[in-house]
Amino acid sequence: MTAPSSSTAQVERIIPRRNVTAWALWDWATQPFNTVIITFVFASLYLTSDAFLDPAIAALGEGNELYDAAIAELSQHYGWGLTAAGILVALFAPVLGQRADAGGTRKRWIGWMTLVLVACQLGLFFVEAAPDFFWLGVGCIALGSIVGEIAGVNYNAMIVQVSTKKTMGRVSGLGWGLGYVGGIVAMVIVVVLTQFDWFGMDTSNGMAYRMIALGCAVWTVAFAWPLLVYVPEGDSSERPKVGLLAGYVQLAKDLGGLWRDARSTLWFLLASAVYRDGLAGVFTFGAILAARAFGFSTTELMFFGIAANLIAGLATIAAGRLDDRFGPRAVIVASLALIIASGIGVMVFQDGGTTVFWIFGLVLSGCVGPAQAASRSLLARVAPHGKEAEIFGLYATTGRAVSFLAPLAWSVSLGIFGAIIWGTVGVISVVALGLAMLLLVKTPADKG
Repeated sequence: MTAPSSSTAQVERIIPRRNVTAWALWDWATQPFNTVIITFVFASLYLTSDAFLDPAIAALGEGNELYDAAIAELSQHYGWGLTAAGILVALFAPVLGQRADAGGTRKRWIGWMTLVLVACQLGLFFVEAAPDFFWLGVGCIALGSIVGEIAGVNYNAMIVQVSTKKTMGRVSGLGWGLGYVGGIVAMVIVVVLTQFDWFGMDTSNGMAYRMIALGCAVWTVAFAWPLLVYVPEGDSSERPKVGLLAGYVQLAKDLGGLWRDARSTLWFLLASAVYRDGLAGVFTFGAILAARAFGFSTTELMFFGIAANLIAGLATIAAGRLDDRFGPRAVIVASLALIIASGIGVMVFQDGGTTVFWIFGLVLSGCVGPAQAASRSLLARVAPHGKEAEIFGLYATTGRAVSFLAPLAWSVSLGIFGAIIWGTVGVISVVALGLAMLLLVKTPADKG
């Protein structure tokens, strides 16, 4: 007899609104790391700029073959750093998720990993504008990505504690949507500071970007604490806590159990792992593409970031209601198809300049969030009651097991073709592969 899904078991529960808001605010608290640090400002405008080139090469300027190759190499090395981070997450996230599930310590893991994320953002303050500091920047961003993902495993599992079957799509969309809105507010603050020339502050030696990283750390602390205070800890599972190596043995057994009893869920885990990594690549490398291939200025890129997050936030919240009405699979398929079409449009109409990137980039931004939120909703709907953290641990495991795909495809494309615009081919190919895999599977949650 099949165990009731977690969402079915919760239909009659009344979830305090304060708990839902506190849970969703964690997305708001941590989004600036993704939006400001990784995507639109620190990495794209600072860490992959000529500030980290040999001064003799930097002096050659844009258009010089050596200069352009050196800039592409910085982006390539940054991609390798994120590749390494993804591999480490794939190795450790499954067993750490098991331990949190067995001990009923999801919230504790979120707390500790959030603190490390704050430390990584603080570390970026010390990345001065010189080649010797490049790998410190890459290291802090990579480590922040690792701990953010581990915290996210437990955060995703907690959705069943703050939603019911009838509201799961909306709650998931609210979390993602608040994250994007948080990114908007953070970007607006950055733009205001830039427009007012940092109110006379000395911005040499990369100080403006370093202060932005410091501000993101403060932001995370200021808004992450409600989850730790107001959302109750989940119950521990019946599974005994095991050591690190034994955890991998248990992981193999879990995968075998899914293969026997819930093969469609396992296939969805694999398909979503691929397309979710492609979605992450869209935001990770999109701003680098805008700045380096389409010539966006610092101000233009920041305004684009604000618009992209606004569109993403509104679309994600709205798509949450479509999820509850039509089912998460329909939302995912439509979103991925639009992303692929927009990526092709960026390549085909590149000569149209910044207008082309504005149009297709905003369509891309409006589709990423709905696909991510609906994926979380779908998995939460089919997770067996009492095993949510285990299933979301596998969600992270399969996701991070291939989390090197988009960075790898990006870096390989640059290595083969040279020009940064060709990185689009690598990222969109990963999304297309994930969509093709998804079309081959249906789960019990496909109709809501």
